[in-house]
Amino acid sequence: MAASNLTASGLSTFILTGIPGLEAAHGWISIPFSTFYIIGLLGNFMVLFVVGKEQTLHKPMYLLLCMLALTDIGISTAVIPKALCIFWFNLKGITVAGCLTQTFFLHAVSVMQSAVLVIMAFDRYVAICSPLRYATILTNTRIATLGLLGLLRAVLFMLPLPLLLSRLPFCANHIIPHMYCEHMAVAKMSCGDITVNRAYGLVMAFVVLGLDLMLVALSYGLIIGAVLRISSKKAYLKALNTCTAHICVMLMSCTLFFFSTLTHRFGQGIAPHIHIILANLYFVVPPMLNPIIYGVKTKELRDKVGKYTFRIFLPGGH
Repeated sequence: MAASNLTASGLSTFILTGIPGLEAAHGWISIPFSTFYIIGLLGNFMVLFVVGKEQTLHKPMYLLLCMLALTDIGISTAVIPKALCIFWFNLKGITVAGCLTQTFFLHAVSVMQSAVLVIMAFDRYVAICSPLRYATILTNTRIATLGLLGLLRAVLFMLPLPLLLSRLPFCANHIIPHMYCEHMAVAKMSCGDITVNRAYGLVMAFVVLGLDLMLVALSYGLIIGAVLRISSKKAYLKALNTCTAHICVMLMSCTLFFFSTLTHRFGQGIAPHIHIILANLYFVVPPMLNPIIYGVKTKELRDKVGKYTFRIFLPGGH
């Protein structure tokens, strides 16, 4: 069959299979995914609401938490609603434009989230290593500027992904054995040469995210050096405690992201349904746990969330 270009009228939709081999269990699998998604939305919108309402929380650290919450909402919403349509209503079709948009959006938001985590590591470094200069180094304006630069980087670096996909020829196959349009999952369906797609995706994974991890490691190397010089045990533990939430979020997000990215390229020995389920945990588990982790570890935020939760469920209370 002659190859038809992706943008040609001959190919208007792709088919997302969901989880191959577990179609009969889609209804059951949807329960934890929908539950995690709803909990994540509630938690992240609560963070945005509380920080927006409370003047005392209009500080750089909480502005960063709002950025993280927005990326969590974006990355889960880019994938989970469509996945639930597959699970509940067997709506497996997705337009070519929709597929390319999803590819760009989920990869761009992932890179944006990585940038936010780097800025958060820098925030912790300044708070511990230069506490007296914190207010002058990290202002709300500076944090917002860094956030916009992270967004610009994400857009510029991830925009080539859908453009590269749109140039590939697709023959008879238009079935994507996945729950969402991941760059390499779509590229592998092409009957043309996908060397450029493979190379660009791999370079972005290691250069962009590798650089981010290096910056985070540098920040924590300097933090550890500063903490080890603290003689007071109480101050030592307090300094470590300010970093635990960020470390937990970093480990969880990076582990799941690199697993998802690398198994698309080197995971031939992994059963498809195992790979797809674990890859999709990246879109629901961190967004669900991030607001919980920061809510538990940040007393000021925890107290304000408790106040508004009390008002919601007991509106007559004081």
